[in-house]
Amino acid sequence: MKYYLGLDNGGTATKAAVFDESGREVAVAGMDTAMLVPRPGFTERDMEEMWEANCQVVKGALAKAGITGEEIACVAVCGHGKGLYLWGKDGKPVRNGIISTDNRAWRYPVKWKEDGTEEQVFARSCQHILSSQPVSLLAWLKDNEPGVLDKTQWIFACKDYVRFRLTGEAFAERTDYSGCNLVNLHTGAYDPELLGLFGLSECMEKLPPLRYSTDICGHITKEAAQKTGLKEGTPVAGGAFDIDACALAVGVTDEEHLCMIAGTWSINEYIRKEPVTDGSVMMNSFFCLPGYYLVEECSPTSAGNNEWFMKTLLPELREECRKTGRSVYEQMNQWVGEIPTEEFCPVYLPFLMASNVHPNACGSFVGISNFHTRKHLLRSVYEGVTFSHRYHLEKLLKTRGEAPKSIRLAGGAARSPMWTQMFADVMKLPVESVQVNETGAFGCALIGAAASGAYPDISSAAAGMCRISEPVLPDPARSAIYDEKYQLYCKTIESLDGLWDSVQEYKDAH
Repeated sequence: MKYYLGLDNGGTATKAAVFDESGREVAVAGMDTAMLVPRPGFTERDMEEMWEANCQVVKGALAKAGITGEEIACVAVCGHGKGLYLWGKDGKPVRNGIISTDNRAWRYPVKWKEDGTEEQVFARSCQHILSSQPVSLLAWLKDNEPGVLDKTQWIFACKDYVRFRLTGEAFAERTDYSGCNLVNLHTGAYDPELLGLFGLSECMEKLPPLRYSTDICGHITKEAAQKTGLKEGTPVAGGAFDIDACALAVGVTDEEHLCMIAGTWSINEYIRKEPVTDGSVMMNSFFCLPGYYLVEECSPTSAGNNEWFMKTLLPELREECRKTGRSVYEQMNQWVGEIPTEEFCPVYLPFLMASNVHPNACGSFVGISNFHTRKHLLRSVYEGVTFSHRYHLEKLLKTRGEAPKSIRLAGGAARSPMWTQMFADVMKLPVESVQVNETGAFGCALIGAAASGAYPDISSAAAGMCRISEPVLPDPARSAIYDEKYQLYCKTIESLDGLWDSVQEYKDAH
């Protein structure tokens, strides 16, 4: 029996999962790393702590699977996109890693849009500019932390840093770097003129060589083997941006289905053979299937809001569930189910970390009365997150000739039958998921299976290993109610648009 190991590094969660050659999830191990918030809008992590976490979860997954490292045929890594991980010329991290929810550089995309830079950038990269992308963060570091770039040897994306620590070899996998405004999407290569537009020409030599998802990008070193339990010399594939890995995991290998990932970020995407170049979508990037582009609408406005609500406003429920052994998420789903769909709950804008409507928009409950309980507010969060996905979906649907056959759902919402049904009702499309828990790591396993030769390509690996669930169908009556609520959501966004700059001015002044 061959086994494949997938590593998935989110904003704070680090997970390793072992899959067999049939696609069965054999074992999972995970742990969190601390999110460091040195200032409002800044989100960072200790890169050494992150590396140690990867070592620990690999050990844990192997132990739970009851196998040794010698039985792993291939390793692949995925991780959050955007953000920034700098490796120094002294063989150490230059500074803390910056997570994709960071918003410190929000002024740079605004400035670049106003002065015409963004239009020139889009012509080359087919992407709008986000504050959490490496280009914005590098520009901010250049202006605010002098000397950092001089100390930098390699500019890494999250998963490419982890793979570097596993193998000692520096490479840049294409799905990640083409989603960072660092690659010319027409040539498939780094573009000096593109970096010049950002004022970052000196960074060209710090970008690692580009590789494909299924390229073998090194082998487990002796040191990494000792720390992880993997066998020295085990091949490590290029891996993928986590949104690509999740799309693979739910069997998106053609243009018929659309993928939604409800994690920290609201990811809404489909693949096609040409990028959308009219500026109507946020992102185009290379997909991990040769010949396909990933068309994406995204923002950090998804199930991370649910985590915040649970940790901040339900501390006693968490403790009660811990004592009784019940899942706090199951209890939360039950609470939401107790509130009728038609009942008015406060409109929730899921903008705790950033927004898809205004660079300074904040999370908000609008319409609270003394009738409302925490159960109502929790349902507001579920609805607001789902509406944010629909906000992105509507942009994507305008770029397609026909509607997708289904939405393939991944992330935390996919593990909740109640929330999955809400997605189907709000989007008015069938919703399917895959029969594994760790979709990002599973996508890595598919890549590893193709990279090691078990399958001729990734599409074949997905066809042989993916198990898609029965579709959850939308209910027309509930869809009509959600249409009304969604209109309230959109009106709330429009009504508050003039407020956010004043809120930011107050924050900056104090």
